[in-house]
Amino acid sequence: MAPSDSRRVNRCGHGHLACKFPINVTVASCELKCAGVSPSNFTRYKTMADTSFTALRGTIVSFTGDPFLVDPARALLHEPDGLIVCRDGVIESVGPYDTLRRSLPADAPITDYSGCILSAGFIDTHVHYVQTGVIASPGKQLLQWVTDYVYPAEEAFADEAHARKVARVFCDALLRNGTTTACVYCAVYPQSVDALFAEAMRRNMRLVAGKCMMDRNVPKALRDTAKTGYDQSKALISKWHGKGRLGYAITPRWAGSSTPAQLEAAGALWREYPGLALQTHIAENRDEVAFIASLFPERKDFLDVYDHYGLVRRRTVLGHGIWLSDSEFARVHEREASIAHCPTSNLFLGSGLFRLRVAKDPKRPIRVGLGTDIGAGTSLSLLATLNEAYKIAALNSGPMTAVEGLYLATLGGAEALGVEDRIGSLQVGREADIVVLDPKATPLLAFRNDRSRSLEEMLFVLLTLGDDRAVRATYVAGGRCHVK
Repeated sequence: MAPSDSRRVNRCGHGHLACKFPINVTVASCELKCAGVSPSNFTRYKTMADTSFTALRGTIVSFTGDPFLVDPARALLHEPDGLIVCRDGVIESVGPYDTLRRSLPADAPITDYSGCILSAGFIDTHVHYVQTGVIASPGKQLLQWVTDYVYPAEEAFADEAHARKVARVFCDALLRNGTTTACVYCAVYPQSVDALFAEAMRRNMRLVAGKCMMDRNVPKALRDTAKTGYDQSKALISKWHGKGRLGYAITPRWAGSSTPAQLEAAGALWREYPGLALQTHIAENRDEVAFIASLFPERKDFLDVYDHYGLVRRRTVLGHGIWLSDSEFARVHEREASIAHCPTSNLFLGSGLFRLRVAKDPKRPIRVGLGTDIGAGTSLSLLATLNEAYKIAALNSGPMTAVEGLYLATLGGAEALGVEDRIGSLQVGREADIVVLDPKATPLLAFRNDRSRSLEEMLFVLLTLGDDRAVRATYVAGGRCHVK
């Protein structure tokens, strides 16, 4: 039985007190109108993920701590036959089915996913939606690959219609893969941000994104200036940040594509809006590291470039970090910044192997989330991403357990983005973003998991053999927005 479809009235986030919409039209309608979307198109923006009451039965797997740092048995919450009750987009109660069922009215609708795993929705901490069209473009190392494939693809986002089309494809693909939150790089063009945020708002997703700031070493059509990058970013912050479940990330693409003046402007913007996230790239490729050293000879290393301009602190999300030194790892920890580990991309471009165990050293642990890094990444599935993360860890710093992997895809990602008080775990009061995983989704998964003798073994099989086919359903703010 599907959850009830009760209706309630919301108000828009712009303070338009007379502007009210029933739940099946969504509060986003007024935001979209203010963003220039024609009222005739509002029906296309009907919400896919909002309901007043949802109750889900299944095997609950969630986290209360970091299994890299504490006993995994203490960090993991496991309820073999559990019930999650959500109301108004928030988790209201979690516990054993037999106990919680008695607290609900006899006619309360419960969606039964017995035999499936109920997990917090996956969190992608590093992805380029504007590169969706160049996935599987072969044969180059990082810097040449970006020049040959990425820049031409991103120039197309000057066309707003193109941006809207790709944003729809991208958001649908995220939800199909069980990803309910992502930290996203847009193009340099503000309309590329508008298109993505509009689609995310229509789906009621918690999404963090920003326009790339880049004023050198990129094609002319993709350049802004220190001033226009600052001004456009500030206007986008005012337009979108805090609207619905959206957040803005200040996004100097990387130190190689920003002048010192632009990095200074990014730092100034962050001082004005200290609650925002900031995302950028670091130490992905050895040639890239050498190039940064040539551009900033006065700085002692790659991290010091960003640190000098005040860009390294809590809610800094550093993409990759493969070639960070031990000293840089220590300073990332001291500044409380985060790293987005992007396994499929790093393997595809031959960039190197991220030292996960070194990053999570209990003596100076770093917050680490997972990134698909589309388009160098080869899948938007965080299950497929974890498959490659295991292999990378096994090759250099020690194998990763299934419990550690699922943590990285959920609570670890939330902690990396600084939103662990809202998402990333199935705790009372958290937003009800949930993925339902079917451990027998394919004939091979079913055959293999018939032999699994523990939760950990079943999770490892899912993280090794799973992909979007293993996602039975995805819930955003308590509403089912994807079902297989």
